[in-house]
Amino acid sequence: MAYNSNNKNNIVVVFDFDKTIIDVDSDNWVVDGLGFTDLFNQLLPTMPWNTLMDRMMKDIHDQGKTIEEIKEVLKTIPIHARVVPAIKSAHALGCELRIVSDANMFFIETIVEHLGISEYFSEINSNPGFVDEHDTLRISPYHDFTNSSHGCSHRTCPPNMCKGLIIERIQESLAKEGKKKMVYLGDGAGDYCPSLKLKAEDYAMPRKNFPVWDLISQNPMLVKAAIREWTDGESLERILLGTIEEILLEEENEKKMLTSAENNCKMQTISVGINVHHEPIMPRALRVSQSG
Repeated sequence: MAYNSNNKNNIVVVFDFDKTIIDVDSDNWVVDGLGFTDLFNQLLPTMPWNTLMDRMMKDIHDQGKTIEEIKEVLKTIPIHARVVPAIKSAHALGCELRIVSDANMFFIETIVEHLGISEYFSEINSNPGFVDEHDTLRISPYHDFTNSSHGCSHRTCPPNMCKGLIIERIQESLAKEGKKKMVYLGDGAGDYCPSLKLKAEDYAMPRKNFPVWDLISQNPMLVKAAIREWTDGESLERILLGTIEEILLEEENEKKMLTSAENNCKMQTISVGINVHHEPIMPRALRVSQSG
């Protein structure tokens, strides 16, 4: 999806998806909505979550459920009424928007297309989800942990995805484009590692009383970024847009100060230039004696 904004600014807003953009966990919503909760709970202790979701999709299809039925369940997912307007407003203000989520591409793309907001995101980072030749939804890990570890030592990062590594990759790409400020929104334990990767000029927006907030609260000084907590879609909209406007105002004031300083410098240069062409200022006595 190509990013297209006529009013581009220097702010990149990165959203988690489950319980951030939407109000629930999309995996649980599909499993519960199709009536497979008991099987899911039975298998949960036996394998990693990402592997379990792939297994669940196979079992769901084996029981006769179709891709269209999965899509219909996804289209009923609850979302706070102010989240979509917040996304549209952030984009209208010139921000680049991205998603970093431990859900899967199929679920996310189905939902954002249904909500009419897919065009606002320049990038979605999530576990691959695709329909195979048997019309079965397959979900694979973002990082293939069966072959090697992603290398992050944080216990909060699941084996299939370290969001901190994704944020570092995004930071590297943004550095090539010039100075950027990042606003990161999330709720889960997996959002703690990327929050630690943010820089002093960035903003962390953890959902209050959710796992990431609890982890940050244990030692807020570990997060270099400014912390702006939120509770629901209404506060997400208010705080996110307020933060964006604050950044834009700061940048505008910096530009004004720079322009003012440049103008003062130019005035001094002009003044010096004029003084150079003036006749030398001599003591009055010397001027009188020379004229006589």
